[in-house]
Amino acid sequence: MNARSDGLPIGALSKQTGCNIETIRYYEKAGLLPTPARSPAGYRRYGSAHLKRLTFIRRARALGFSIEEVRKLLRLADERKRPCAEVRVVAGVHLKDVQAKIADLRAMERVLRETVAKCASGRSPDCPLIESLSRESPGNPTTLTASAFRAHGKVSEPVTRG
Repeated sequence: MNARSDGLPIGALSKQTGCNIETIRYYEKAGLLPTPARSPAGYRRYGSAHLKRLTFIRRARALGFSIEEVRKLLRLADERKRPCAEVRVVAGVHLKDVQAKIADLRAMERVLRETVAKCASGRSPDCPLIESLSRESPGNPTTLTASAFRAHGKVSEPVTRG
């Protein structure tokens, strides 16, 4: 069977794109990647359009776009008559999310840097970092509280993760 005229098997597509075989199947089930043709033996055979689309999906995911954002971008890419402004809106929302995460990470870095500096002597029997990680913030399990740090006079505000 000629792979060039009949399409690529899933393993070859995986190698060409660096995408795990199970992830390719997931993208098919999620409707991001069209169902490929099958060989007479029942194996998936992917064409150049699949390769291009999977490359698009992988690149968007590497940039941090969610599955739903990728779905929107693919829909807009498929409907080329639509204005680029719609793509810009999706990317703009994602940019704001990235900027918020960066701000949160910077705040977390500051708290951790201060804590490591304060704990560097290792003389205190209480460890503010361990205390903080052991607690869950009310109503938000993804919040890293600074109450343990404040109790030791080490920080003045809580740090939240998004």
